[in-house]
Amino acid sequence: MENILKNLKFDIPAGIVVFLVALPLCLGIALASGAPLYSGMIAGIVGGIVIGSLSNSQLSVSGPAAGLAAIVLVQIQTLGSFQTFLLAVVIAGICQLLLGLLKAGSIANYFPTNVIKGMLTAIGIIIIMKQIPHAFGYDKDTEGDLAFQQTDGANTFSEIWLTITQHIHWGSTLIALISLGILILWERPFMSRFKLIPGALVAVVVSVILNQVFISSGSGLAIPQADLVNVPVATDIDSFLGQFTFPDFSQLSNKAVYIAAVTIAAVASIETLLCIEAVDKLDPHRRITNTNRELFAQGVGNIASGLVGGLPVTSVIVRSSANVAANAQTKMSTIVHGVLLLFCAALIPMVINMIPLSALAAVLLVVGYKLAKPSLFKQMWAAGKYQFVPFIITVIAIVFTDLLTGVSIGMVVAAFAILRGNMKAPYFFHKDKHHEGDIIVIELTQEVSFLNKASLKLTLDHLPHNSKVIIDASKTIYIDYDVLELIKEFQKINAPERNIDFVLTGFKDTYRIHNSDQVHSELDTILSTKEIKGTAEDLLKELAGK
Repeated sequence: MENILKNLKFDIPAGIVVFLVALPLCLGIALASGAPLYSGMIAGIVGGIVIGSLSNSQLSVSGPAAGLAAIVLVQIQTLGSFQTFLLAVVIAGICQLLLGLLKAGSIANYFPTNVIKGMLTAIGIIIIMKQIPHAFGYDKDTEGDLAFQQTDGANTFSEIWLTITQHIHWGSTLIALISLGILILWERPFMSRFKLIPGALVAVVVSVILNQVFISSGSGLAIPQADLVNVPVATDIDSFLGQFTFPDFSQLSNKAVYIAAVTIAAVASIETLLCIEAVDKLDPHRRITNTNRELFAQGVGNIASGLVGGLPVTSVIVRSSANVAANAQTKMSTIVHGVLLLFCAALIPMVINMIPLSALAAVLLVVGYKLAKPSLFKQMWAAGKYQFVPFIITVIAIVFTDLLTGVSIGMVVAAFAILRGNMKAPYFFHKDKHHEGDIIVIELTQEVSFLNKASLKLTLDHLPHNSKVIIDASKTIYIDYDVLELIKEFQKINAPERNIDFVLTGFKDTYRIHNSDQVHSELDTILSTKEIKGTAEDLLKELAGK
């Protein structure tokens, strides 16, 4: 509690920034999903307050996700009503809750870092490209649409071209440029005295005032209502409460509801785990989120959202990135953004509806740049081809498809790179550098898994005839059974045929750490010749003296 209070000076301004980013995204995703606009707001409120309170992720933000928009659209049509769809959302939440209890969140440990960095970079590039039309005042494509093929029939590139050649609104463009200038200015060191006031809030307030000046002056720069935020307006408490919808529990026997629920749970869980892994890497304090607890929190959030008429929620990367960029310190910023969504939707929607979308586009352009800085490409290039290739392919795949498809492609490439790397390292050596009679030491690493089998086989196949070979496992804490079988086969067949003096050290002590006496006795059978005791250095001296 003390930590939360101490960081409020950071978290409240960050929560305001996330609120400004989330507002058009919640509405845009609801529109793209074919759902009531208010369902997006409800999902954002639940994601901020409910999931923000339960999650132990300090920086991730939950809400309606663009990746689920197409699924939501199809399932509402398939199930026949929005109320039946809400029932599927509730059941999906129960599924996620069970996944958390079953500790399915551990799958996040297998996401390669290069793919996660590729995902973040791609999202940054997509944010920049998608916000260019909004910055110029062309808002045909809904906010939150991150797919290359857009809901308005165009694609990312054609939309930009169409905007620049035919649809520039000079009032929106001017407001976007001024807002961008304010945001960049706010990043300068000499503005540090004003850090408690978010630059995004200043930019939005200035944009609203400017547009009111445009309207009163009668100039052609006034921004049309269609290019402003459009929160549903409730005239009284009854009309506000009327925006909430409840599930149709009479459809519990409908099999299609359960198919929809499992689909939503699976996609929402994967998107959440990807986002959590990414946000943990963005966190300057390097805090690690308990992914099983996160799935549990997401499950509770989806149950709550479905019960009151909201879209399914996931942890979402755009809002989470904005949260990190705004210097949030704890999950209080997420809760603040949820409270602001509720307050503004209930009490001051008319004020919110004065905000130009081009001003919010400027905020997102800055977030996008911070995710896709050129320095990251240089860093990944310097890390070597096995890091850079999966990274850049993930970036390209996500930009030209969508998040889940692009990440899937990146994961396949990363897996291939891992297998390829294990084929060549750490054992392979060039045969022409070793000669008959040489003493060759192959020192195994700490973990020798089945992935290392191919590389060790390659090494053994390239051992020169009449050589002396030491395989040293003294520093190894685990050896896969398949690798031991490979050594047994080489010891029994290949080594005698090629007159190789084959010496093993450290195997029995190593394997005893992780295996029972029964498995240890099997090891004695596999390594049927007496294992030589002592270090590789001792053996080298002994062999050199013979």
